[in-house]
Amino acid sequence: MVDPTLGERKGHKRSKKARHRRGLQGRPLTSGERQPAPQRAADGGGNARQASPTGGGPAAAQPRPANRGDQPRAPYVAANEPPAPLYAALDLGTNNCRLLIAQPTRPGQFRVVDAFSRIVRLGEGLGASGRLSDEAMERAVEALKVCALKLGARTIRRSRLIATEAARAAENGETFLERVASETGLELEIINRETEARLAVSGCSSLVDRETRSVVLFDIGGGSSEIAVIRIGDSRSNRLANHITHWTSLPVGVVTLSERHGGQHVTPASFEAMVQEVEGMLSRFDSPPVEALANGTSGSGFHLIGTSGTVTTLAGVHLDLPRYDRRRVDGLWLTDDEVSAMQARLLSWDFDARAANPCIGPDRADLVLAGCAILEAIRRRWPSTRMRVADRGLREGLLTDMMADDGAWRRSRPRRHQRGSNASGSQEGNKP
Repeated sequence: MVDPTLGERKGHKRSKKARHRRGLQGRPLTSGERQPAPQRAADGGGNARQASPTGGGPAAAQPRPANRGDQPRAPYVAANEPPAPLYAALDLGTNNCRLLIAQPTRPGQFRVVDAFSRIVRLGEGLGASGRLSDEAMERAVEALKVCALKLGARTIRRSRLIATEAARAAENGETFLERVASETGLELEIINRETEARLAVSGCSSLVDRETRSVVLFDIGGGSSEIAVIRIGDSRSNRLANHITHWTSLPVGVVTLSERHGGQHVTPASFEAMVQEVEGMLSRFDSPPVEALANGTSGSGFHLIGTSGTVTTLAGVHLDLPRYDRRRVDGLWLTDDEVSAMQARLLSWDFDARAANPCIGPDRADLVLAGCAILEAIRRRWPSTRMRVADRGLREGLLTDMMADDGAWRRSRPRRHQRGSNASGSQEGNKP
């Protein structure tokens, strides 16, 4: 359902012109995408460290030595019970390299067996040069080697390894993935923007209220931001992505926007300039008016869902957490006034104050206000009294779709008490 088109399948060469021909879309989604063949651990594997609590990236992230978090963790298996199959999802984005390995549990849920997230800033400088830099590629390859060790240490029933905007937009994106395959054994697919939007939606199905009739879901990334309009109506599908009526992918993210406007020293004037730039992009997105989504002026049956480091950071700051805690953040409701207050609070802080906050840190201090500017443009386009925070994303969408396609939740398995955590998305202890 959410798989790449033929042009994205392994070995298919796309021209630079074809990669840059996509514009903003406002049309209903197409269906019938083909599913790539399942990959096993032999395709590559992976080692990883514990998920980063920041989700962003330093201006010049450096390869790090292996640590305890880089070592594969053994899944828990109850006595006299066969182990559940393992599924793996890897997302190489503009900022981060992320991996999840999980087992299906109750219908629509899974348990995370192992996780990895490392800041690589693959898209650093891409907006100015149009190419991935040697330093950025080296950081990404080192992280992917860790992922390869983790995957290689396990028997994986099915995996999907994707690359998004940085690899998609770069002149040397295909060449970089050839290097990745050569040095790590991992064969990554560059997904298109429609697939990325659908995956973001798939990972958040459980966060839509049963009474909700319309949702605008957004994923603010490092190099692009995906937005999906979801209209559920009276007949609700088990797959939320089936309810997408309109979608778009804005060619802007926290890295590209902060590089253009400056991320360290942000004034109210420069913040407004960022907002207006994104508003200009949104003005070309043909979607239903908010009144049609929100059931008139009452706003009932409509809300926003944000899945990105920006909204999870806002939630962590709002809760005044001494350390980021996914369990407190994922699924949290924020009112419109609370979001506005948090944005104003962050804008009042200088770079050092943002870096000192435990839910932001130095790795995201230069990016978080660019993310807030994208969020503000979205809120102006689709005013809503409430927004739900999702600490989940493409990896969770990949896992959910693979398990559903395999019928993993239809197989009868006795319930059990286990160490680890259940999820309709990841239940990592740290922010991915």
